[in-house]
Amino acid sequence: MSKALLVEDNENNRYLFTLMLEHAGFSVVAAPDGLSGLEMARAERPDVILLDIQMPEMDGYELAECLKQDPVLFSIPLIGVSSFAMPGDRDKAMSFGFAGYIEKPVDPDRFASTVQSLLQSAKAGP
Repeated sequence: MSKALLVEDNENNRYLFTLMLEHAGFSVVAAPDGLSGLEMARAERPDVILLDIQMPEMDGYELAECLKQDPVLFSIPLIGVSSFAMPGDRDKAMSFGFAGYIEKPVDPDRFASTVQSLLQSAKAGP
């Protein structure tokens, strides 16, 4: 069973995404903001981290930079989950080291399978 850390400031999204991931067999831990997400990543050592991009205080890009600079956490695949859907948003996330990018609103029929696919691709390497 893969462990996912979900860093999402919207309580309803945390609940919904957790349900979908758990239904697909993931063990899920969640954090409401970037700072607690960083602490949870260090404590939990998840297999994958799903990051909301737009969060107060520490956004998903800042958190991604912290994770990528950490000698223990840098190799954990990051997946952006964001309402940013403008041209270039996906490319920006990928330039920060994200393994994938899922636009909100998510497709409930494909969300967990997309996360699983991105996780498998990241583990397989380039």
